[in-house]
Amino acid sequence: MKRARQKVGVENEAPQTSQKSKKQKTCLYGSVFGESDLHTSMDWGSLPHHVILRIFQFLPLVDRARASSVCRRWNEIFHIPDLWRRFEFELSQPATSYLKSTHPDLIQQIIKRHADHLQYVSFKVDSSTESAEAACNILSQLVNCSIKTLGLISTAKPSFMNVAKAHFASALTVVFVNSKSLSSIKIDDTPLDDPSLKVLVANNSDTLKLLKMSSCPYVSPAGILCVADQCHGLKELALNYYILSDELLLALSSEKHVDLEHLRIDVVSENPGQVEFHTIKKQSWDALVKHSPKVNIVMYFFLYEEEFDAFFREETPVTHLYFGRAVSKAMLGRIGMNCPRLIELVVCANGLQPLDDELIRIAERCKNLTAMGLGECEVTCRGFIEFVKMCGGRLTQLSIMEEVLIPDNDYSLDRLHLEVSKHLGRMWFPDMMPTW
Repeated sequence: MKRARQKVGVENEAPQTSQKSKKQKTCLYGSVFGESDLHTSMDWGSLPHHVILRIFQFLPLVDRARASSVCRRWNEIFHIPDLWRRFEFELSQPATSYLKSTHPDLIQQIIKRHADHLQYVSFKVDSSTESAEAACNILSQLVNCSIKTLGLISTAKPSFMNVAKAHFASALTVVFVNSKSLSSIKIDDTPLDDPSLKVLVANNSDTLKLLKMSSCPYVSPAGILCVADQCHGLKELALNYYILSDELLLALSSEKHVDLEHLRIDVVSENPGQVEFHTIKKQSWDALVKHSPKVNIVMYFFLYEEEFDAFFREETPVTHLYFGRAVSKAMLGRIGMNCPRLIELVVCANGLQPLDDELIRIAERCKNLTAMGLGECEVTCRGFIEFVKMCGGRLTQLSIMEEVLIPDNDYSLDRLHLEVSKHLGRMWFPDMMPTW
């Protein structure tokens, strides 16, 4: 079969395979095709179309590009739309990043030949502003796109925040206007603004289901309300606490809105000691849960102890709580009293005061609790066993650092793991390092 080498923008060819490697591959192929087939001349270029397509779908991009140079037919299959519906652009600066950047020639080839085939697209950039700007330049060229999911991912510090807001908004608007069928958008740590959200809503209100946009400082509560009021199919929303409001929860609880499945809230202290967090009314939380009774409300806290005053003074329907900094005994006591829907609790640090009473109260009142993680805290062995006994086998995840547990007159660490295992109904040991 006549073979035509095609020029593609990829790395140099791999070194010649050793005789031993060739022998191993022969054994592998023999198990698939049969030994007798290997003694005949195999014409790889004549493999059925669907077989080649299936092979290409499993190949990494660089290997797929190399395979496309085998013959004209394989190169044609390399460009069929089905192979370009899902793509991740990786953009980095070689001198400062460990990321392997998508070759510029391939990017141009995609824009020229496959922009209208792209449906599931993400951009992964390093910490450099140049990489984030390159991502925006690609977005601005997707004028014929029909993207369904879009993700902008900063692998280190949020480099998209260094891009001029007008440049970022202009690039994103191209996708918002032309796609018409966006269902999932993940754009944390970006200069997204309210006018961009209005463009998104105007063109994709019937299809948008997930909007993840934590740490977007140019978005106001009015921008979120615009989304909640018009995107009636919205099922997942992630945002910062500072734009959460009673009005937003009521908008998500209206009759025209579908049941919300996930609400993620990041509570972050940007100016320690200088921010007073507002309180959400119990009636607003109640309206949301009445409308969406199965909603998961996930809260991530990165606050200092003196900044917790506004939270959990009344019943709050949170289901998942993660504390990235130290949290006081008093705060954990409030959680036990006012978070009856709690499913998972992770406390990275507390201090040097045993949390026996707080854990027992949580076990008594949080009947849905199935996962617990404790880091730099203290609990007596007796108190911990009492907590586990009350929760029983419903604790499917229990991650406790060994240093957390304080031996007492009743239980040593050796006896503790046997007692806890008995109440959980499975073998359990304390962790040597955090697993959450």
